Amino acid sequence: MAQKIVTVYTDDLTGAEAEEVRTHTFSLDGVNYEIDLVSDNYDKLFEALAPFIDKGRKLGRAKSAGRSRRTSPDGPSAEELRTWARENNFQVNERGRVPAAIREAYERAH
Repeated sequence: MAQKIVTVYTDDLTGAEAEEVRTHTFSLDGVNYEIDLVSDNYDKLFEALAPFIDKGRKLGRAKSAGRSRRTSPDGPSAEELRTWARENNFQVNERGRVPAAIREAYERAH
């Protein structure tokens, strides 16, 4: 008898199935959260939190196995990401936030 195992990746926000779903973590009031999102929904989360992140004090970066890692505690700058993206045939705007999909591709490459 043959057995086939299928893994289905689902965006926690929309319930939509997609292969590019990634797990992201964040904390609030001492509680750690983990959510699986496609890059567009991660962008929405990041944009919603951006004003608070901008005004907040950074306490450090927790290391976690299997999660995306950056090359430095603060990660690459937007311009470094844009340069890398262009060199690797990604389309990226001259201004604005770098899409999560490009950040994730950069992190997988490094």
